[in-house]
Amino acid sequence: MTVAKQHLSPAGLFSTKGLGFTHVVTSAPGITVYVSGQTAWSAERKLVGGNDLRLQAEAALGNLRTALAAAKATPADAVALRVYVVNYKPEYAAVLSPLFESFFAGGPPPASTWLGVTALAVPGLLIEIEATAVVAA
Repeated sequence: MTVAKQHLSPAGLFSTKGLGFTHVVTSAPGITVYVSGQTAWSAERKLVGGNDLRLQAEAALGNLRTALAAAKATPADAVALRVYVVNYKPEYAAVLSPLFESFFAGGPPPASTWLGVTALAVPGLLIEIEATAVVAA
């Protein structure tokens, strides 16, 4: 049985036209929200944070919040994250963990997987955060 899906390109995020993905996809019944990996790109496709992992992570989490909101979801609705970090080192957890704790303040964080990768789709990006959320139908 085909499930109805809605593809959302929220204001405040860059256009994905021609890039082969959608920022947010919802499906029913009960709505599962699939958010494409969010990075430190501004709505104008400008890198935010330079070579600073903390600043890029803050920008990526801000974009994730925007993408979730487009589907009427909040960080509390997230059930899974996949976090990709270029040239990941264990000491990066000390930089990233407090940011995730703050992002999910007021509730338990979702299941997550952190992956060290050699590169992301665009040179200069250091982190990409993909999410799955569930909201009431």
